[in-house]
Amino acid sequence: MAGSNILKIDHLGIAVRSLDTALAFYEKQLGFSVVAGSIEEKEKVNVAMLPAGESRIELLEATETDSVIAKFIDKRGEGLHHVALKVPDLSSAVARLKSSGARLMNDPRPGAGGHLYVFVHPSSTGGVLLELIQA
Repeated sequence: MAGSNILKIDHLGIAVRSLDTALAFYEKQLGFSVVAGSIEEKEKVNVAMLPAGESRIELLEATETDSVIAKFIDKRGEGLHHVALKVPDLSSAVARLKSSGARLMNDPRPGAGGHLYVFVHPSSTGGVLLELIQA
């Protein structure tokens, strides 16, 4: 992973109170189009993906008051929730992070769209919640 130029930003996750309100801005004011939407029951979140060049913007609306996104918004308000990077080998990246003492928030698991992902805690990344996704 280190020094690799094949890492890419997959998406920026943005926590929003209302997906409809956020989409009114992103679609009508900025001209984005939704390419994928889903309700992720395990995560208790409604997701809309908007392409932005080679990357995407992921809008995240809580579906339950006890979801991670609802708690994030209660504590910090709407805004940037995480940065997601595509990595060529998620298993190797996870092993390297664990061996260096990085704090991972979950084991690799399938997410929206079926990709495998893991979150790295902000305490290990300089304050940013980082999501690593198998490319």
